[in-house]
Amino acid sequence: MVSQTAAPPSPASTPAQDVPTYAPGELAALAARHGLTVSGARPTLTTYIRQLWGRRHFIAAFATAKLTAQYSQAKLGQIWQIMTPLLNATVYYFIFGVLMNTKHGVEDFVPFLVTGVFIWTFTASSITAGTRAISGNIGLVRALHFPRASLPVALALQQLQQLLFSLGALTVILLAFGQYPRPSWLLAVPALALQAVFNTGVSMAVARLTAKTPDIAQLTPFVLRTWMYSSGVMWSLDHLLKGERVPHAVMVALEYNPAALFINLMRYALIDSYTWAQLPPYAWAVAAGWALLCGVAGFVYFWKAEETYGRG
Repeated sequence: MVSQTAAPPSPASTPAQDVPTYAPGELAALAARHGLTVSGARPTLTTYIRQLWGRRHFIAAFATAKLTAQYSQAKLGQIWQIMTPLLNATVYYFIFGVLMNTKHGVEDFVPFLVTGVFIWTFTASSITAGTRAISGNIGLVRALHFPRASLPVALALQQLQQLLFSLGALTVILLAFGQYPRPSWLLAVPALALQAVFNTGVSMAVARLTAKTPDIAQLTPFVLRTWMYSSGVMWSLDHLLKGERVPHAVMVALEYNPAALFINLMRYALIDSYTWAQLPPYAWAVAAGWALLCGVAGFVYFWKAEETYGRG
């Protein structure tokens, strides 16, 4: 009689281990009890602000590194941080001041023009940098966990650092054309602070838009160029509109255009011949309103898409 060896039981016939089952609500409570969160979930706004503040040293170091590397391949190096706005101002002076004679009727036209170019460049560069905040650092975004707002904030800080370098050249130009330090120069500090908050908010909003729709970055230079021409960088809006039949709504829009406001506040602070009468009414209050509105709205708008950056 041939003996038969019993075959091992198939996996399907092996008794299943007792695995506890949980309802969805019980699973959520269990995860919360053990400090578990959904991977990549957006934190609350207060938590996000706290996380961002905790990365302040990274933000400062990242901005400084970007600024140092910006002209590392050029032989003149960091001198271009000053030369670029100066060359722009020279071109604008020749085209608009000489050929188009927009300097007619504008006292201290060179300080007027150079101040406008330097301050406008701060805003334009911050927004342009914002279009690359996510796409230009996509490897960092996908590899590490950190509040993504660190990137547009750092790039806006980089532009502020670059402006501070440029202000040295601006001071020399002002002195060369008879504009000497006076108490009103101290007003440049709050004016630049408000502009920095405004620029950062707009930069964060643009960073979210271009992260989802990269084509917006291609349109940004055209929008900025139009904005520049309507902000009185190369000419006085007051003289341009004087005697013209311009609708009141258009005049108000041009006067309270945030870029024009920040430029004119700096001109008022630094140039003797630029008087309080040339500022629109409540200029400081409106500038603070623009900074608060765009700073807060831009931050919240960017935060709402926090979990989407680097995906897809």
